[in-house]
Amino acid sequence: MTDMFLNTYQRSKEDNDDDSIFYAHPRFVHHLDDAFRGRLKQLYRDKLSKDLIVLDLMSSWTSHLPEEISYRKVIGHGMNSAELEKNQRLDAYWVQDLNKNQDLPLENSSIDACLMVAAWQYLQYPENVAAELKRVIKTGGRLIISFSNRAFWTKAPRIWAEGSDLEHLNYVKDVLIAQGWREPQLLYEETYKPGAMSFLGLKGDPFFSVLASND
Repeated sequence: MTDMFLNTYQRSKEDNDDDSIFYAHPRFVHHLDDAFRGRLKQLYRDKLSKDLIVLDLMSSWTSHLPEEISYRKVIGHGMNSAELEKNQRLDAYWVQDLNKNQDLPLENSSIDACLMVAAWQYLQYPENVAAELKRVIKTGGRLIISFSNRAFWTKAPRIWAEGSDLEHLNYVKDVLIAQGWREPQLLYEETYKPGAMSFLGLKGDPFFSVLASND
């Protein structure tokens, strides 16, 4: 499950058409529910200070950052320019297919924190992306990779599509460690619907996160 040099099958997807076709049309919808997004926003409140340069890698029309905090700069990356243009938290952005080219157009040690939300599951060459992130994130900087049990499954490599929730967490962890990151913190939490629904004990999307520091 966690071989750093994935074989051809593990990197393959059910839908192997060019990713640019799949992402050509913008999707202005939330792919994760209120409970998950609320937990994610609180995590960012706890871990990110306002003086940071933040990279939202594989972003979309929203970055899930707390509305009350203005960061030094937020840079976005994604596959659809219309979605990125609509994202009001971004000060700058670029479009790039990381399954074709993993080289990030960023200077060494230029980023304080990188966020990835429901994103890692689509990477066919995660070890290359992990190495690039180690290059561009400053010493002492932070990487937060968050996801749930949802995906566009036809576009997820089989290493992800055929794995369990726990295997997903360990897979991300092992890729990072293999590229020189310190052993990360893993979060594996249940969430509950907000408001009146919480009293009924209704669960939301489960919350998984891998928190790594570039030490």
